Amino acid sequence: MSNFWDNSVWGFVCMCAVILLSLLLANGLKRTVKVLQRSLIPTSVLGGLMLLLLSWIYRKITGNVLFDTAFFGGNGMNTLEIITYHALALGFIASTFRSQNSRLSKERQRDILNTGTTTVASYLIQAIFGLLITIIAAMLVKDFFVAAGLLLPFGYGQGTGQALNYGSIYEADYGFRGGRSFGLTIAACGFLSASIGGVIWLNILKKRGKYQWSDEKGALIRENEIQGENEIPMNGALDKLTVQIAIVIGTYFLAYLVMLLLGTLVPGFRSVVYGFNFLFGVLAAILVKKIMGLLQKAKISKREYRNSFLMTRISNFCFDIMVVAGVAAIRLEVLSGYWWIILILAVTGLLVTFFYNRLIAVKLFPDYTEEQFLAMYGMLTGTASTGVMLLREVDPDFRTPTADNLVYQNFPAMILGFPIMLLANLAPTKPWLVLAIAGGLFIVMNLILFRSRIFRRIKK
Repeated sequence: MSNFWDNSVWGFVCMCAVILLSLLLANGLKRTVKVLQRSLIPTSVLGGLMLLLLSWIYRKITGNVLFDTAFFGGNGMNTLEIITYHALALGFIASTFRSQNSRLSKERQRDILNTGTTTVASYLIQAIFGLLITIIAAMLVKDFFVAAGLLLPFGYGQGTGQALNYGSIYEADYGFRGGRSFGLTIAACGFLSASIGGVIWLNILKKRGKYQWSDEKGALIRENEIQGENEIPMNGALDKLTVQIAIVIGTYFLAYLVMLLLGTLVPGFRSVVYGFNFLFGVLAAILVKKIMGLLQKAKISKREYRNSFLMTRISNFCFDIMVVAGVAAIRLEVLSGYWWIILILAVTGLLVTFFYNRLIAVKLFPDYTEEQFLAMYGMLTGTASTGVMLLREVDPDFRTPTADNLVYQNFPAMILGFPIMLLANLAPTKPWLVLAIAGGLFIVMNLILFRSRIFRRIKK
């Protein structure tokens, strides 16, 4: 039994306090320092970079790892990775539980499918360039991990959580020393790329007279957005926030039971199964959401227990925590020999994502090109929240359908993109084969995107 004054009791609390305090400090800096405001760097990334800098200074002075000291329980770096891992799935589960209007016009369905397909095509072009770079790097650098370039689409396209997941798989199963930190660093570079590319393009729009710098924008929240029809009261016998958290955690527990079963039945794929914790979480949330809907239709459940407003708050909280913990968990010392490769990957990821999404926005979204481009570029170098942040600079009231495109595109992107994730496990042994398959899939995705133009020409 531990004493209440032991570090093992307080280590996790201290870690959470430092993460949250870094967010508050970063938010204060963002509000007061004009340069940071205009940089568009997400507050969570700024908070994580502050902790990373603090950790680096501490190591230079003492020679020890700051977050592995007794103050943080003795194994704080591992705690940061665990927080990143779970926060990813919890954030996706909460997002899935948000209410969405399912009645969409054919034109909107077309734009949503095109948005989802663009997402997958962007993953593929990032994978192609990333893998090609590290195949060449493996020829030049002794014992360099040839498939490291596939962490580019996971870090840029899918964010910190998936970069950590696959970095961990490569480190544990394929001997990629520093794989976790490599993936987390790529993800951090992705957020910086979102800010750099976003600011550059916003300045171009400003010179063209299409955009003006302004203070932080924030739309007023209407009462019906906080409390939906026939929902349980905000402060009933059980607090409404408690109910939402219970639904999210309970759903994640269900996902864990499924992963536990699959990991037991197929032990050889256990690391892959647990690497897809966010996907199992989303599938479990869809199932639970469907069951709750059926119970309401059958009049067994007479009230609506889910609340979109609170689910959004839970999702955003999880993603903020995930990014801070993920950036802070980077181990700079294990990347000392790889910096030039990371820099090449980061710059390449920025350029190919920028120009490819610009092309798609111009050709397929002529009615709201700038909004679609900034949102997609931000999402495909950072997260959906980064995309929304860039979108709000040019469409603060969400008058275009772009914000809805980001929400609804997840389903087609998940269906089309799932095979790509499986290729990541083949890349360490057959990188050239994976490169060829990725190239073929990229062509297929573009045939889907430009299907109307292609068929129109064939018809003529």
